[in-house]
Amino acid sequence: MHELAWQKSTYSAEAANCLYVAAAPTGAVHLRESDEPDTILTTTPAPLHSLIRTLKTLPPERA
Repeated sequence: MHELAWQKSTYSAEAANCLYVAAAPTGAVHLRESDEPDTILTTTPAPLHSLIRTLKTLPPERA
């Protein structure tokens, strides 16, 4: 199996609770949090883009 190259999101703070992202050769996108590194969510670019676009439209108190 291919080793994933995890990168910390540029939106993550320097402290704990950082979001890490890794792209797989299959086109899948993997997400994990620093406090739960064994829990990995897998998606593809289109749904992830849609989620990010939606979250950016929410007021800060709802995000």
